[in-house]
Amino acid sequence: MSKTNSGRFFEDYHVGETLHHAVPRTVTMGERALYHMLYPARHALYSSDEFAKSCGLPFSPLDDLIAFHIVFGKTVPDVSLNAVANLGYAQGRWLAPVWPGDTLRSQSEVIGLKQNSNGKTGVVYVRTTGLNQHDEPVLEYVRWVMVRKRDLDAAAPETMVPDLPDALDANQLVIPEGLDFTNYEFSLAGEPHRWGDYEIGEQIDHVDGVTVEEAEHMMATRLWQNTAKVHFDTSARPDGTRLIYGGHVISMARALSFNGLANAQMIVGLNGGAHANPCIAGDTIRAWSEVIDKAETDAPGVGALRLRLVATKGGALFDLRNTEGRYQPDVLLDLDYWALMPL
Repeated sequence: MSKTNSGRFFEDYHVGETLHHAVPRTVTMGERALYHMLYPARHALYSSDEFAKSCGLPFSPLDDLIAFHIVFGKTVPDVSLNAVANLGYAQGRWLAPVWPGDTLRSQSEVIGLKQNSNGKTGVVYVRTTGLNQHDEPVLEYVRWVMVRKRDLDAAAPETMVPDLPDALDANQLVIPEGLDFTNYEFSLAGEPHRWGDYEIGEQIDHVDGVTVEEAEHMMATRLWQNTAKVHFDTSARPDGTRLIYGGHVISMARALSFNGLANAQMIVGLNGGAHANPCIAGDTIRAWSEVIDKAETDAPGVGALRLRLVATKGGALFDLRNTEGRYQPDVLLDLDYWALMPL
């Protein structure tokens, strides 16, 4: 009997089962240093303990996307080791800050299955929860992923596609305890633009671009302990390239959004997202954002912006879809999220 893990295939999943993912991870300030090395991340709340204290927090938490990448990485051996592609996200909520010294683990519930018409792959829907050492949830989200079949003759499961809302309501967002932007120091944050300065429908070209390097992607994917074959093994894809981890594109686009959204300090909700086209080494990532919605919160001085973040491998491509409704080939990421900003 083999002692190695070849990963799950589509026919191995069953709606309703819970997957307890292995290898909890204790996070330290080292994660922040590496994150800021890999991405041009400059949001002040995640860079300075003193700035975080002025905003009502005990000190600076780890970047929201560090928590996302670690929780996501734990799921890969059980969910997407044999994936063709990670397709989308919904209903993501950051439920508590992650602090240096916290230990994170992940568990997922299979909430949907749908075999594709080619009979070779299927889509698996999971709801993942990240928990800390106190068994407190820090993050939850739904994602769906296309997975290969091991046995092409295996019977297709009953199709069950979960009913997922288009977006979270602002009242579903969890504001970190103590967060207070009434004494927010705009000069230290880098831009003067506050919540009231943004209009629904406004589009912001973030101007800058970063060319993705193979070495940086490999470092990042190992850092998050993401073991998906398509990110490491050139024989796993027909064209012989390594697929850049979609989370790498998310973090790069989020970091680029600082230019124009420096005060969108905390990500608290993930409404939806699609990795529209593959990203490979040598692509230059650029980003733009659109303000979709605005809401005030109960926290002093804190407002919420619903933002659409688009990453492309060309210029600021605002016309994302072709006449058939498909994403243009230069679109890499289409992400819809809620962020907190001073009123």
